[in-house]
Amino acid sequence: MVSNEREYQMKKLPVIVGFGGINAAGRSSFHHSYRRMVHESLTDAETEPMFKGLASLTNQPADTSKETLLAQTLIRKIEKQTFDLDEINIHKKAVLKSNDETIHFQIGKRQLPKHIPDNWKLEELETGGYNVTIEGELTVMMPEKHQSAVSSAGQLPTGFDPASLYTSRNQPKGLQLTVFGASDAIHSMGIEWSKILQHINPDEVSVYAGSAIGQLDDFGGRGLSQAWLKGGRVSSKQMPLMLSQMPADFINSYMINSVGATGTNMGACATFLYNLRQGISDIQSGVARVVIVGGAEAPVEPEVIEGFKAMGALAEDSQIAELDGTETADNRRASRPFAENAGFTISEACQFFILMDDELALELGATIYASVADVFVNADANKKSISSPGIGNYVTVAKAMSLAKNILGEEGVKQTFAQAHGTGTPQNRVSESHILNEVAKTFEIDNWKIAAIKSYVGHSLGPAGGDQLTATLGVWEYGLIPGINTIDKIADDVFDSNLDFCLDHTPVGVKGEQMKAAVINSKGFGGNNATGLILSPHTTMSMLENKYGPARIAQYKLLNEKVKVVAKQYDESVINGDINVIYHFGSEVMNENDLTISDEGIQMSKFENQLVFSQENPFSDYC
Repeated sequence: MVSNEREYQMKKLPVIVGFGGINAAGRSSFHHSYRRMVHESLTDAETEPMFKGLASLTNQPADTSKETLLAQTLIRKIEKQTFDLDEINIHKKAVLKSNDETIHFQIGKRQLPKHIPDNWKLEELETGGYNVTIEGELTVMMPEKHQSAVSSAGQLPTGFDPASLYTSRNQPKGLQLTVFGASDAIHSMGIEWSKILQHINPDEVSVYAGSAIGQLDDFGGRGLSQAWLKGGRVSSKQMPLMLSQMPADFINSYMINSVGATGTNMGACATFLYNLRQGISDIQSGVARVVIVGGAEAPVEPEVIEGFKAMGALAEDSQIAELDGTETADNRRASRPFAENAGFTISEACQFFILMDDELALELGATIYASVADVFVNADANKKSISSPGIGNYVTVAKAMSLAKNILGEEGVKQTFAQAHGTGTPQNRVSESHILNEVAKTFEIDNWKIAAIKSYVGHSLGPAGGDQLTATLGVWEYGLIPGINTIDKIADDVFDSNLDFCLDHTPVGVKGEQMKAAVINSKGFGGNNATGLILSPHTTMSMLENKYGPARIAQYKLLNEKVKVVAKQYDESVINGDINVIYHFGSEVMNENDLTISDEGIQMSKFENQLVFSQENPFSDYC
């Protein structure tokens, strides 16, 4: 019999040592966005830095009221600074006919088509233009205004402008968010990147980051595809900057000067977890010692919204109002996971995480927020339509819980919770609840706690799994699973015999110590299923002490005290309005004269350590 049991021997433990970014709840690092979600259950001392930081982040006075800041975050009506819901510019095709036999008009020389239609007659004017006479009909595109049927979105906090933080050079918003979010994550470590490079080889860094649909604003895909139809020109930047892997490219080329592995692994709404899987595989195998994983998406654009609406995927205003028996949609409650609902709510976000192998993290004194045991990816097999759910997500969730049982034991596996994909669609509430419920039954969990944070921040597509992971890390700091506070009750067709959907903020012990691990679940369009098993900081530190011994851990904690001081100083500087993003355009550039190649490795002028070639034959058993 062929065994498909995955080998775990000799693998290093990937630990999360920094994280950052922003979504509709605010800045991710140091749990600011998490605190926005559960602020009602926290003390004033715990929320004061969050509110002050929100004001600074959005360029508002420090004494801006809490009510104002709360109203300017989370899911809400699309604001005019994003786009005007009632004045979306479109064109309407029309055929013009004259009351007599011909159509007459004047046109400037520069506006004259290069290829004159056969039914046009031109008469040059002394002013330089032309009289045009057309026999028959003229097809034109008439300017028109469109009103969106969808008015809800998870928008970044009102007033936050990533383009103002550096010389953005007409870059798409998703890439502006990448620069902010990756900078936030790197600074959050409290360790200089140059110091990290002193402890590793230049190629022992991996960056896996991207977006699910690419950059689709005027500086990216939309500008590229509409330029000619609008009478404009395609720029030299629109094509390259719209590509989905561009967030990784920006991090390598303008932020960390990396020659390590790079790319993005696209999996629709599971893209973040796909990239996380790539990153931890590099650490587990020893290919990389440091990994940056993440994603950025800015899809709150009229065309993207119209595309998802045409699929019947988004919650339209009329549908939301009908659910409540009202005439006006409640934008704040547009996303209703596992309740009577109508569709998902689109949002924008960026999320980035820094991971290290456990040995390097201890050596540097890095703060360990959690560890990633594994990420499982499985397809849906044959099914009736590409958009319908299949069996793949049963496989990924079951595999994750099987690994949890192996690590935590039969009782420990019950001390976990799930961050559901929880999109807020009728199909998801049935399919995902059945998956989670069946797995809970299998592992004899009577009341598996389920969270669904898209009720707060919406669905950011590619980075959505990062939104879930950020919220999970907050649970292990403040001890509360965020409640699904946009719903009153679970829908009748939801499977919940063994599930405990957290409708209210749910206490799980001091620093979440009752939860030894969490399952992060993503269900992507087309059958892209991914489930990650995240081990709590308490579980992680217990494992590390078992491996390295109390003395080594005590030494690590002394180093970590200094790291935490530096990290806190960064957090306080951002709270006070000093946002220092990393963006090195055109600096530290190397060419062929800056490296020396030998049969042992490559020495590069901008790196202290040499890139060392392996001297082993990996296929020695065959030779």
